[in-house]
Amino acid sequence: MMDFDFAQRFAHDWIGAWNSRDIERIFQFYTDDFEINSPLVIQRMNEPSGRLRGKAAIRPYWQIGLSADPPIYFELDSVLLGVDTLSIVYRRQGGRLVVEVFSFDASRLISSVIAHYGR
Repeated sequence: MMDFDFAQRFAHDWIGAWNSRDIERIFQFYTDDFEINSPLVIQRMNEPSGRLRGKAAIRPYWQIGLSADPPIYFELDSVLLGVDTLSIVYRRQGGRLVVEVFSFDASRLISSVIAHYGR
């Protein structure tokens, strides 16, 4: 079972890393071969599966978002716990609601993430 204290610390640190717009700081939360599943992968990378695997493949995708204008800014709403997963609910710049579901490896690094976006 996911530990609530870890989940809260993780969520605040993760949001802080994204708000810093420092890709290396963001990558510290992820395994080298993690997988992301997001509708934005389809839009930004023209990848019909919506999936990318590994930091080398994900770096250009995230750099597009990190260089966006207005700049990325996330505001934490809530943290939800699962067995070996946690979900972070947050609002992006402009108020768009996002939920990201994270799976972790034994070292508590993210091995996969699924992103869901509101309107």
